This record gives sequence, C-alpha cells and structure tokens, in this order.
Amino acid sequence: MLNKTVARNFLVITTIFLISCTTHKGETTMDTNLIFGKGNKAPGAIFTNTVWVNMLHTDEEKVFDTQVYDVVFEPAARTYWHSHPGGQILLATSGSGYYQEKGKPARKLEKGDVVAIPPEVVHWHGAAPQSEFVHIGMSTKVHEGPAAWAGPVTDEQYNEATAE
Repeated sequence: MLNKTVARNFLVITTIFLISCTTHKGETTMDTNLIFGKGNKAPGAIFTNTVWVNMLHTDEEKVFDTQVYDVVFEPAARTYWHSHPGGQILLATSGSGYYQEKGKPARKLEKGDVVAIPPEVVHWHGAAPQSEFVHIGMSTKVHEGPAAWAGPVTDEQYNEATAE
C-alpha cells in the first residue's frame, strides 16, 4: 500500500512539473513565474514583442519613493532603450535574459542576478532569444520623474548583444 501511495505521489508531482514546462523552438523552458501573476500586457510603444507587467507597489502615498514591479518577457522580448532619473534595480527571478548599457557589451542574466543601474544610464533589458525571462524591477527616487524612452533596440543590436 505504501509503495502505491509513493508511486502515485511521484506521478502527480512529475505531471505537475511537466505541465509547467513549455516548448519553444525545440528548447524546453519552464514557466516559473509562480510568485506573482503575469499582470497586464505591456504597451508595444516601449517594448519589442510580448511583455507582461504586474505593478506590485506604485507608491501612490509617496512613502517609499520607489515603485516595484514584476516583468515577464517572452523569448526575444525586450524593452526599448531607456533611462531612469532616479535609477533602477533589477532582480532576475527566472529564465535567461540580457542587460546592456548604451555603448557597452551586454551582460547575460540568470536567476539570482542583481543589476543596480545608476540614474540617467541609457540601457535595455529583456529575454534571451529562446528563453522566457522574469525579473522584479524597482524604480528608485520616483519623485525625480518617469523613465525617459529613447527608441527601440533594433533586431541587429539585439542579435549582436545576444550572440554567444
């Protein structure tokens, strides 16, 4: 009886794991954004491809001077070039992605990586070509104003930055 219970539990856990996996271009990636929901589809005017944003803290009461959001990038999705007057912090929570400052090489990001972006640094961030990427973002000193958007990261720029 115990062996049947163990086998059944193993089968249930394995099934749940496999259901949480998806296939993209022959590569299996795991949909691991289990902490927060996907949120709302982000506007195409400042992102390339499909991105979802879940605002976790908007600081409408102006107590913390920080906004916090969970962002899900589908494979090859990315932000446009932009900067934050008060800076930004990224906490990679799932998948593989990239961060690049204007004029510098891109940095590959994996779960657990942290990027502290100083104020006014023009940059982009997003998913690797064949992997979903999830990060928690924090915009700091939001009283200094919203992000300034500087146009799309071209496919040529993206392909060069993500080539391995």
